[in-house]
Amino acid sequence: MGKNILISNSNKNINQTIELTGSKSESNRALIIQALSKGKVQIENLSSAADTVTLDNILKNAAAGNIAEANVGPAGTAMRFLASYLTVKGINTVLTGTERMKQRPIGILVDALRHIGGEIVYIENEGFPPLQIPSQFIQKSEAVKIKGDISSQYITSLLLIASFLPKGLTLEIEGELTSRPYVEMTLGFLEQCGIKYTWNDNKIAIPHQEFNESKLIVEPDWSAASYWYAFAALADSATITLPYLRQNSLQGDSAIVEIMSHFGVKTTFNETGLILEKVSTPLDSKFFDLKNCPDLAQTVIVVSAALGHEATFTGLETLKIKETDRIKALQEQLAKIGVKLIEKDLNYTLDCSGLHFPEKIFINTYEDHRMAMAFAPLALFVKEVEIEEERVVDKSYPHYWEDVRKIGFTLS
Repeated sequence: MGKNILISNSNKNINQTIELTGSKSESNRALIIQALSKGKVQIENLSSAADTVTLDNILKNAAAGNIAEANVGPAGTAMRFLASYLTVKGINTVLTGTERMKQRPIGILVDALRHIGGEIVYIENEGFPPLQIPSQFIQKSEAVKIKGDISSQYITSLLLIASFLPKGLTLEIEGELTSRPYVEMTLGFLEQCGIKYTWNDNKIAIPHQEFNESKLIVEPDWSAASYWYAFAALADSATITLPYLRQNSLQGDSAIVEIMSHFGVKTTFNETGLILEKVSTPLDSKFFDLKNCPDLAQTVIVVSAALGHEATFTGLETLKIKETDRIKALQEQLAKIGVKLIEKDLNYTLDCSGLHFPEKIFINTYEDHRMAMAFAPLALFVKEVEIEEERVVDKSYPHYWEDVRKIGFTLS
């Protein structure tokens, strides 16, 4: 990954406009839709995130027919979306990734794909990548059951290919659906391209149908926006303009608007985007359910810890199987400012009784982009913050450090 980055800052007053990259979540869905649409769907404002670039390149190689191996690197979304796409297209290849990717479970998705006709083979360990994708696909079933409390990417992966299947697909979701906004985002994008569906109770049915000529415009990334909310919450004063973000967004991470209102950050939408302002409000809310927006967890928990706000968080079940075990990573790094994150019955509570800010801290990232970006705002309280593996942010927000420099921080 390369060298570390040192952040120092004497400016606690932020006034800046930050232009964010397109949403990785939206971009990756759009790319699969485009690939299945036979050129009918066009995309605008595609993300520059490494995960999206990786997915785009693999899809282009697959279309050109030269793909003995599809290596997604650390891109979890690409792994899950490609497992379904390559299977139903009958593209004979080995789908693989980094060593960490080989530890991230994919059995639930592979079971579902096998049920509908995909004869996928595990090359190394049962239930984990790499996968051998077969050279032909014959649909055996038009309905499949899948658990609702797993990664929404498994569900999205199946929804994206449903209309392409000769018999369509009905998805029966078992139990509670944890990341509902991500499923709604997928269906919203499909609908924009002419795909009709029904969602009754726990069944989503998508018949076989063609895509319409259409254009998908990717909104900027709300999870990237969340880091600017963190800077605003920890600054003495802040006015940060984020263009092109929409008030009624398809992205679940737009929940950051409501969450951060409890940490003294006010959001005002206008015709060009939004403006964040630091306002002096007491820290009122003590309980946050992040079930529908788990990617915000690191950002919000670090802000709460830095402000000494002993809040409780729930809905973090999926955090342990992300780029790293994010719960453990948070516990280890928060300990460096004397804060404990205590787990009890699926609730996580901050104990800030030992909170202190040393002159300098070193933050391990565990090859996780969100660890780097969530802990960087601590430079408003700590003289020097050194963050491991500066380029780890490329995964979702390649120009993050340039933007941090733009608000007056010194980076070396």
